[in-house]
Amino acid sequence: MWSDTVAKIPVVKRLSEPEQDRLRKLATVFLHQKTINGADGFVVDDTVRIVIAAQACLLILNLDIDHFKGWHEVIVYPSSFVATHREIDQTGLVSERRKGLSGEAWLRGPVILSWTDVTANLMHYRPGSNVVLHEFAHKLDMLNGVANGMPPLHREMAIKSWTNTLSDAFATLNRHIESHYPLSVDSYAGTNPAEFFAVFSEVFFEQPLILNKHYPDVYDQFRAYYRQDPLIGQAH
Repeated sequence: MWSDTVAKIPVVKRLSEPEQDRLRKLATVFLHQKTINGADGFVVDDTVRIVIAAQACLLILNLDIDHFKGWHEVIVYPSSFVATHREIDQTGLVSERRKGLSGEAWLRGPVILSWTDVTANLMHYRPGSNVVLHEFAHKLDMLNGVANGMPPLHREMAIKSWTNTLSDAFATLNRHIESHYPLSVDSYAGTNPAEFFAVFSEVFFEQPLILNKHYPDVYDQFRAYYRQDPLIGQAH
């Protein structure tokens, strides 16, 4: 079941056999620690569990399962779901905004996914667009307490280097967006630093050549953080 399902996941197929074996073991622990529940009548089967666990654990392939600590549930809707968010503007006015989402990650709460959007990436491969990688990257980011584009870095990594590199790239991306310059990544990355980290994490794993070409310094920081080099996987 594992092999047949994973063979259909483009971002995982690039892994070597030892890497896929390590991923399978990580995903097994993940599924033991987390519950995956359906919402709005969605039925969770083994395929759903493997597809989500395999892609989530790709992020921590060379880290460890403790990077997903502090929460216990993944909720899967059959398609996009409506979420209501309270917002407070500069005048103190409180408003509620409702919109359809493909995914959401809560601090110390669940990851919520739309199965339609998860499978869209499998059936109609859109490299650089992966809702599972995106939402679980937010979970890594939240290990510091809030999603702000600054996950806990490894001891050998310099915080100043990470901050300067990502801040410069974020500013460059937004200048390109404002000037309608052709973009190499989804413009959603320009929303805020948290979305920048999540979107660029998608691109790091799915389009490493693109990221390394246009944002080589960000690629180097992500390679150090994830302890992976997806460019090597291009040869598999």
